[in-house]
Amino acid sequence: MSNKLKNEKSPYLKQHENNPVYWSPWNKKTLKKAKEEKKPIFLSVGYASCHWCHVMAHESFENQETANLMNEKFINIKVDREERPDLDYVFQKSLAILTGTPGGWPLSMFLDENGFPFTGGTYFPPKEMHGRPDFKKVLNNVSDVYKENREKIIAQGSQMQKVFEELNRKTAVLNQQLEPLIEKILPNIDEVNGGFKGAPKFPQFYMFDAIFYFFLKTSKKEYLNPVKNLLTNISARGIYDQISGGIARYTVDENWIIPHFEKMLYDNIQYVDLLSKYFQYTNNSYFKEKLKQTIKFINTEFKNEENLYGSAYDADSEDVEGKYYIWTYDELKNLLKEKLALFEKKYIISKEGNFEGSNILIENKNYKPDNREKEEIEMLENILIKEKSIRKKPFFDDKSQTDLNSFWLYSSLQASIILEDNVLKNSTLKTVQILKNKLSKKIYHCYKNDEVDVFLEDYVYYCLLLISLYETEGNKENLVLTNSLMNRTWELFFNKKTELLQKNQINNNDLFANPVDINDNNIPNGNSVFLYICNKLYTITNDKIWLQKIETLKKTFHSFINSNFSQMFSFIKILDICENSISFTFHGNQSANKEIRTYLQKKFFGRATFVHNEDKNNSFIIICKNQTCSDKITTIEDTKNYLINNSIS
Repeated sequence: MSNKLKNEKSPYLKQHENNPVYWSPWNKKTLKKAKEEKKPIFLSVGYASCHWCHVMAHESFENQETANLMNEKFINIKVDREERPDLDYVFQKSLAILTGTPGGWPLSMFLDENGFPFTGGTYFPPKEMHGRPDFKKVLNNVSDVYKENREKIIAQGSQMQKVFEELNRKTAVLNQQLEPLIEKILPNIDEVNGGFKGAPKFPQFYMFDAIFYFFLKTSKKEYLNPVKNLLTNISARGIYDQISGGIARYTVDENWIIPHFEKMLYDNIQYVDLLSKYFQYTNNSYFKEKLKQTIKFINTEFKNEENLYGSAYDADSEDVEGKYYIWTYDELKNLLKEKLALFEKKYIISKEGNFEGSNILIENKNYKPDNREKEEIEMLENILIKEKSIRKKPFFDDKSQTDLNSFWLYSSLQASIILEDNVLKNSTLKTVQILKNKLSKKIYHCYKNDEVDVFLEDYVYYCLLLISLYETEGNKENLVLTNSLMNRTWELFFNKKTELLQKNQINNNDLFANPVDINDNNIPNGNSVFLYICNKLYTITNDKIWLQKIETLKKTFHSFINSNFSQMFSFIKILDICENSISFTFHGNQSANKEIRTYLQKKFFGRATFVHNEDKNNSFIIICKNQTCSDKITTIEDTKNYLINNSIS
C-alpha cells in the first residue's frame, strides 16, 4: 500500500501526496477495494485554500502514529470539494442528517464498505479541545463500532437512501406571490453594518442580487437600503482588500472588519456582478473605483497558465494567517514616512492595530479628500502595492473550473457594458474564445477523466455565457450552440422522479444517493440558471420545447420555495423574470440603433432578453412585456417614453 495521490492533478490533492497516510482518490477502483477488504472508509473532503484543512493535515495526516492507525483500520480517501461538488453536497447533507450539526471543511466522514455514511464530523484535533474529541480516539472508536456492528451498519444504508429521497418531497403549492418572500427576509438584515445579522458574516451576494432586482422592478426603498448598506460597508472595511482590491470569503465579526483571509473566485465574481448593477443605478464614482479595482485584481491575480481563471487564494502565507494583507504601524511609518498623517486621514490605523498587533486597513467613512489629496494617497497606496509585491503570496489554487470561468466572463461582459469599457470587453471576448476552444470537443469541470468529470453548473453557466454573447453581439453561432447544449443538459441531468436537474449526470452517478440540490450555495443554483436560459430561448426562438421545460420547472420550484425560500433566492428572482418576461428585439444590422442598444443593455442586462433580427431595409426596435408589444420604435426618446408609460423599469 502507498499514497496514491501523486498522479492527481488537483492542487489540494497534491498538497497531501507526501502524507504518510495511504490516501486514494475517490474512484471505482478505490470503492471496489473497500468492498473486497470489508473495511470502512475514512473520507476527507477539503480544498486548497481551506485554513482548517491545513491545520488538520499538519496535526494528523502528517503524523506517522495517526497515519498508521488510519492505514491499519480504514480505506482512506481524499477529495477536493471543488473537483467533486456533487460528492461534497451529498456528504455534507449526510453529516447534517446523522449528527444534526452543520457541515464545513474539512469534512471528515466515515462510510461503510459500500460507500454509505454512518457517522462523521468536520475538524478533529489531535487532543480533545473545546468539546471536540481527539482524532486518534475517534478512529479507534469508529473502527471498533464497525467491527462489532458491521452487518447492522451496512443494513442501515438503505434507510439513508430513503432519507435523501424524502429531502426532495414537494408541497402541494403550484404557484404563489414571490415578492412577499423577499419581504419575509428583511427583518434579518443588519441595518447598521449591512448583510445579515450575527457573525461569522458572509456577504451572500445572490440574496442581495434578488433583493436589488425587486427594487429595480418596484422602486421600493426597503429593497434598496439593504443593498446600499451591504456594498457601502464591505467596500470600506476589512473584508475588502483596500490596497489591491477583491474581497475575502467572510469575516469573523459582524462589522466586516476581521476577515478569514482566503479569497475565492466565486465571491469576487458576485461582488463585481452586484456592484456593476448598483453602479449602473447610482452612477456613484466611489463604487466605480471599487468595481474597476476588483476587476483588475481578478484579471491579474486569478489568471493561470491556461490564460483562464483559477479558483482561490489561501488565507495563510508563511504559515501565518493574513500575513500578506496586514501592516504593523511601524511598517507603515517606515514606508510612508512624513506622509503617514495623510494616509491616516483615509484609513483607520493605530499602534495597537485591530488584528493581532497589526492593522487591517479600514476606510474612514467621514473623510472626503480633495483632488490633490486623492492623488497623493494613491501614490502612498502604490508604495504599499510595491511592498506587497515582494512579500510571499498565499498559495494559489490555479485549477480552472468551467462554471466559475463562465460566470466570471459573463459578469465581466456585463461590467464592460455598464462601464462602457471597450478594452475590458475585448479582453473578455478574447478569453471567451480560449474557453470555447478548450471545451470545443468535450465540456468538463476542471480535469478530463473517464469517470465523473462534469456537472450541471458547468453546462448551465457556459450556456449563460453563450446566450449573453448572442444577446450583446448578435452572433447566431452562439445562439445555435446554446440551444444544442441546453438540450444536452436536459438529457444528461434531468431527474424525472424529482422533476429537477441533479448535480451530476443521471447515468454516471457513483454516489449512494442522487445529488438533487435545490439550494443556492456558493453561486446561484444550476436549476434556476437553467430556467433563466430556457426563458431566453423561448423568447428568442418561440420553440415550444422550451415552454414545456419552463412550465415543468416552474411548478417544481414553487412546490419547494414556500418551505425553503431563504435558500432559494435565485429561484425567486428567476421565476419573477419568467412571469414578467421583458424583451427588446432589434431589427437592422448591428450598427443600427446603437444609442438605443447601448442604453437598454446597460439598464436591462440580466433582466431582459435581447433578440436580433437582420433587416437590410429597416432599423427599429420592438419592446415586449409578456404578450404586449410596442409599435416600431426608432429613437431613444420614444424608447424611454415607452418604458415609462408601460411601467417597464
